[in-house]
Amino acid sequence: MDLDSHAEELASALGVDNEEVKSDLANLVEYSVPIDEAKQSLRRKYGDGESRSTGPTSKSIGDISPNDGSVSVACVVLTAGERSIRYQGDDHVIVEGELADETGTIDYTAWEDFGLEAGQTLTIGNAGVREWDGEPELNLGEHTSISPGSDDIDVPYDVGGEATLADVETGDRAVTLEVTVLESERRTIDGRDGETEILSGVLGDESGRLPFTCWDPHPAIEPEASIRVENAYVREFRGVPEVNVSEFSTVDPIDRSIEVGTDARTMGIGEAVASGGVYDVELTGNLLEVRDGSGLIQRCPDCGRVIQKNQCRTHGDVDGVDDLRVKAILDDGTGTVTVVLDDELTEMVYGGDLDDAREQARDAMDQEVVAETIRDRIVGREYRVRGHLSVDEYGANFDAISFDERDDEPAELATAFLTEVDA
Repeated sequence: MDLDSHAEELASALGVDNEEVKSDLANLVEYSVPIDEAKQSLRRKYGDGESRSTGPTSKSIGDISPNDGSVSVACVVLTAGERSIRYQGDDHVIVEGELADETGTIDYTAWEDFGLEAGQTLTIGNAGVREWDGEPELNLGEHTSISPGSDDIDVPYDVGGEATLADVETGDRAVTLEVTVLESERRTIDGRDGETEILSGVLGDESGRLPFTCWDPHPAIEPEASIRVENAYVREFRGVPEVNVSEFSTVDPIDRSIEVGTDARTMGIGEAVASGGVYDVELTGNLLEVRDGSGLIQRCPDCGRVIQKNQCRTHGDVDGVDDLRVKAILDDGTGTVTVVLDDELTEMVYGGDLDDAREQARDAMDQEVVAETIRDRIVGREYRVRGHLSVDEYGANFDAISFDERDDEPAELATAFLTEVDA
């Protein structure tokens, strides 16, 4: 069933205007809300066709729930940033950010030009409430009224969106960062309007590192440059937060050096997995297993995927390219991850290069002998691993950038363990 059919069916059941329902439904779907969840949200908004709300309810932000249809709030604008989205086939400029009062904060999207600016104290009437990632969010549209607030609101939150890389999370909008560009690469992708040139790489500050994409390449973004980025937004890419710099962001060089921390954040595996994904983190655990698909493998020459019997899922029958890889299970008692070692790290644990692996496989007439050699060398040992963790429906995967065996003395480990137990 297409969107028009869903909207017509829902409008008929609720007894409300079809175009209004269609607009609301398209808005939710545009933000990747599943169609069934979107329809349920509109049923709550419009009273399920049985009892219609007589008007929005005045609420404190901390009391707003996804079950509210529309609300009125007195608040302070913490952040406000423009962004362009593709909405029903057309480009549409929206304003996104965060509102606050004494009881909490809430994200918002403004679909009309209300002139919102960080620091304003406002009374917002008839703001729609939708659910996003389990939390309520306000939609400010054509039926929303906005007026200056009559009283000062003392909020325990910073105005303006200043943050460090360690602070930002997926979904943040209108973020301001002062960072050093650690890596930057200009490349061409197949975008929504055809081939598009972008910049991508890694940013760093005192608190950590994160990947970035700049959709409108800016000359100030170059390796080793220290820059101030305003009105960036953060979305998930390959399971970790990614800073996005858009055409509405401002990027300015700054005249001081931003020191970049050299240490990765240290976390337990269970904590890291529960976070949903972490960029540049250090985990420690016991290596329990080297999985199938490790050792000497073959990749598709076109897409780089690992292939079996010269068959690529995308490109069919291909001549595979030899490579080295390890996929291993790391466990620390709180959780497990699949650690992936690239060719260089695999050479290190294998003790030889690709030619050595080919020769061993030829001598044994079995390429699995390479994986068996690796198993003998690393299974059952404890390792400290640094890299990037992504978590999806297929599990937790950790792309390693360093892989070091723990060399602590057994007595020291035992003492540390007993100290932790006593605590």
